[in-house]
Amino acid sequence: MRIIRSITEMREFRYALSGSVGIVPTMGCLHNGHMALVRQSMSENTITITSLFVNPTQFGPREDFDKYPRDEQSDIKRLEQSGVDAVFIPSSSEMYPDGFDSWVDVSGITHVLEGACRPGHFRGVATVCSKLFNIINPTRAYFGQKDAQQVLVIKKMVSDLSMNIEIVVVPTVREDDGLAMSSRNVYLNPSERRAASVLYKALLKAQRMYSSGERDAKAIIPAMTAIIQSEPLIRIDYVAVSDNAGLKDIEFLRSPALVSMAVFIGKTRLIDNIILSNSDVDTQAI
Repeated sequence: MRIIRSITEMREFRYALSGSVGIVPTMGCLHNGHMALVRQSMSENTITITSLFVNPTQFGPREDFDKYPRDEQSDIKRLEQSGVDAVFIPSSSEMYPDGFDSWVDVSGITHVLEGACRPGHFRGVATVCSKLFNIINPTRAYFGQKDAQQVLVIKKMVSDLSMNIEIVVVPTVREDDGLAMSSRNVYLNPSERRAASVLYKALLKAQRMYSSGERDAKAIIPAMTAIIQSEPLIRIDYVAVSDNAGLKDIEFLRSPALVSMAVFIGKTRLIDNIILSNSDVDTQAI
């Protein structure tokens, strides 16, 4: 496996390749959710490249950039064992050199949910992904459904800017109790980790209500909220039901609909979601 830290070397490596190239952009501290993206890329492409870069521009001034979990050596070992062809590990100064002043702004869908709670977050996400796509020129890029709004933002950016890249969305990978795998889960102490299991229970409640014919968001959201608030360690940031295209709030659910949430457990902020549709949805039992 090739370890690459400069943009120049990454481009030289890429230009020598033939066949399809998949990229799995990550911020490191890899878990089984990331590895599901890696495996799918490896199954669909000749070459797979993973990036490890904690992107400072998608963190707000009071967010956890400095404390974000990092374990580069463990990540490299895990990727090497998986058979990844190359890992791109640029520094912040490599990606954002002195004088950097160009940004990618995706309007509309970045103004709600995570975008409303974290101003500037998606500008950082879109900019860094645009840079990675320009540097690596992948055939396909792989993202997890857990970050549902991010997926829609990247898809819109790729479409609007006519990027010749296929965006592949991989289902959320969950722990045995349903908690979505996230690098931030390592922040949770044992009692917080136990409390976190109610997030998926709330999503399953929405799923059961929908499957039973409920279509009124004003019924689904309070039912979910009650489950989440049964855990005193959890503070809700938002619980929302949105259309799965423009992410506008909807009162009456039409297929497909995105049910999403963000909560604080102690100082840790976690997000999760499911898509409700007339076809099969996430049915993992807990």
